[in-house]
Amino acid sequence: MAIKILIVDDHAVVRAGLKQILEGVSGMAVTGEASTGAEALKAIESQRFNVVVLDISLPNASGIDILTRIRDDHPQIAVLVLSIHPEEQYAARAIQAGASGYLTKDAAPDELAAAIRKVAWGGRYVSAALAEKLNLDPEPEAGLMPHKALSNREFQVLCLIGSGKTVTEIAGLLHLSTKTISTYRRHILEKMGMQSNAELIRYAIENRLVD
Repeated sequence: MAIKILIVDDHAVVRAGLKQILEGVSGMAVTGEASTGAEALKAIESQRFNVVVLDISLPNASGIDILTRIRDDHPQIAVLVLSIHPEEQYAARAIQAGASGYLTKDAAPDELAAAIRKVAWGGRYVSAALAEKLNLDPEPEAGLMPHKALSNREFQVLCLIGSGKTVTEIAGLLHLSTKTISTYRRHILEKMGMQSNAELIRYAIENRLVD
């Protein structure tokens, strides 16, 4: 079953861009759009969503207030805040208000997809620096599924391995050394209790973490 996504942003161009990106990702479907907080809350009352991608700056309403309403009335819905503001400005407030993750709008499309997958499965998508600042376990529900024990970067590497990419290809995509990617791969195998790429690929496919 596809992850059903509601995009909440007051800029039509941004909504269209996000929709185009996400509709090209297998296992995801943008089934709703809203330009205001009121529209978002109305959509949530009438449709079923797994993830809300929420701009924190909305006209006539605070994104934090909308986030709080969603978390209070629909706690089963994960909220990923996608903002133009740097993490240090608003991320801590958003996470404390109940957001499942925080991402800036300059993030790469594959990171956006990885973040949505992670919060949809009950995980938290924040940087290690923010988790440390807030004294948070980045994965409070890590015991539920093996991939929830991974850091954000490890989860990203897992998804790329799951899509069949080699260490060299992943290094090129993420602009990191092959040695660094190999280290991430080793940590992923250790945390997930697996022995090979084949096991990782099978896990990623079975749990719809890849296209």
